[in-house]
Amino acid sequence: MTPLRLIGIGVVLLVIGALLPFLMVARLLESQLWLNFIAVAASMAGLIVGLYGVFELQRTRERDKSNHF
Repeated sequence: MTPLRLIGIGVVLLVIGALLPFLMVARLLESQLWLNFIAVAASMAGLIVGLYGVFELQRTRERDKSNHF
């Protein structure tokens, strides 16, 4: 999987992790334990996947830079 795709997946998961609590506070969704767990898990997974994508992108750019000699 490409680093940019990983970053995109991370962003989507972070948005889901932020949108679910907002909808619960706005009383558009009923606050339930499993829904809160999904929101926290999506936020954490989005952060981890997004950061991994950023690190992989940086590593590929460094690798490409060192191969130009």
